[in-house]
Amino acid sequence: MKRSFKKLIVYGKNLKLQRKQIKSFTALMEGKINKQLKKVLKKIVKEAHEPLAVADAKLGGVIKEKLNLSCIHSPVVNELMRGIRSQMDGLIPGVEPREMTAMCLGLAHSLSRYRLKFSADKVDTMIVQAISLLDDLDKELNNYIMRCREWYGWHFPELGKIISDNLTYCKCLQKVGDRKNYASAQLSELLPEEVEAEVKAAAEISMGTEVSEEDICNILHLCTQVIEISEYRTQLYEYLQNRMMAIAPNVTVMVGELVGARLIAHAGSLLNLAKHAASTVQILGAEKALFRALKSRRDTPKYGLIYHASLVGQTSPKHKGKISRMLAAKTVLAIRYDAFGEDSSSAMGVENRAKLEARLRTLEDRGIRKISGTGKALAKAEKYEHKSEVKTYDPSGDSTLPTYSKKRKIEQVDKEDEVIEKKAKKAKVKIKVEEEVVEDVEDTEEEGVQVVEEQETSVKKKKKKDKKKHVKEEPLSEEEPCTSTAVASPEKKKKKKKKKVNED
Repeated sequence: MKRSFKKLIVYGKNLKLQRKQIKSFTALMEGKINKQLKKVLKKIVKEAHEPLAVADAKLGGVIKEKLNLSCIHSPVVNELMRGIRSQMDGLIPGVEPREMTAMCLGLAHSLSRYRLKFSADKVDTMIVQAISLLDDLDKELNNYIMRCREWYGWHFPELGKIISDNLTYCKCLQKVGDRKNYASAQLSELLPEEVEAEVKAAAEISMGTEVSEEDICNILHLCTQVIEISEYRTQLYEYLQNRMMAIAPNVTVMVGELVGARLIAHAGSLLNLAKHAASTVQILGAEKALFRALKSRRDTPKYGLIYHASLVGQTSPKHKGKISRMLAAKTVLAIRYDAFGEDSSSAMGVENRAKLEARLRTLEDRGIRKISGTGKALAKAEKYEHKSEVKTYDPSGDSTLPTYSKKRKIEQVDKEDEVIEKKAKKAKVKIKVEEEVVEDVEDTEEEGVQVVEEQETSVKKKKKKDKKKHVKEEPLSEEEPCTSTAVASPEKKKKKKKKKVNED
């Protein structure tokens, strides 16, 4: 009993020493000076005439500030420290090598735990692994289901169009197998009655090819794999939800467990994510688009992974940028509260989410408000008043052809008479000119017959031209009087006069 009691006392003393050592080492790792180290360094300051060799540059800076002792950190100092560690047994007398190794091993384990900051409540590495595995499972499930549909589609292609859900499709295949078995199979547990009847009717008149039993066995094995993976995926999703609510409850309330886990995985850890600014969290996951926009000098992206949050999905496209910016700002506060806060409640996240939802409602309602004025008052709708007006049918819109009356108006007749009078005056003026030409010809009879003949030819040419112009200028109409009789009388007179001249 005495020996066992002595052993317990020694074990307790060793634990106390180990805890003291861990405290002193953790203080050194954080760049702090322990009480024992302070006492030793104060004695050294009085006697030391040369600078102090330090393995950690950060610790050397703290010693220089507080104790005014010059320190050195270089590769030579690291080599010296390595030599001291290798010869530790000889430098410290009275310590057995077995005890020294056990003490070093325990100290190393405790220091590694401190460095990893191992805590059952704050294990964000589990979230990183879970979300990455969930994404991989989604990709594999998609490939497996697509392969299963294509493979079984050669045998029964109509089933893929009837059953759209992938899991029920695989369960139907696993239960029935060959297309011939659908007539006697009972699928009421998986499908509703209408769909079951449609499947059975399509199986009887299917255009698919016949396959062997070995092919059906391989397809059914693939279906079992799909069902197992989908069940494991649901289990993993529940695990991820629980871990997110334990580690980052406020982030889960703000953006959801999937988006929050992807943000943590993208940053590496919750502490690294807490160091990012709100603008970085907003575009986290859209790095390619950001650098492409900076290169081409275009607009930078407004959102990255945060686009899949429920609050951003609820907004209209023109307000998505504003909401994503506000959500990123509030999410950063939630991340820092979860990373550094001691409280594990989600009250802060719920409060901030309520503020964002209220802001979203005001943004959506702003389109209903007045554009002019202060914009605070809602647009007033005018009171509806029913006006009973009796309208008659207008037949003029039935036909697109223009409608003219057969009888002409008095104004049109007057205009036509004026045009006829003007044309008659022009014709009289032309006749007078021709008579003057004929009189000139009679005066020059003595000059000879040749001159008379040339003049006759010239007059004939002029007459022909005048006739052509007269025909063009005076188109005959039904109502206009014929002016040919007025022109014909002087021509006959001219011919008679010319005959007389020739006889003379």
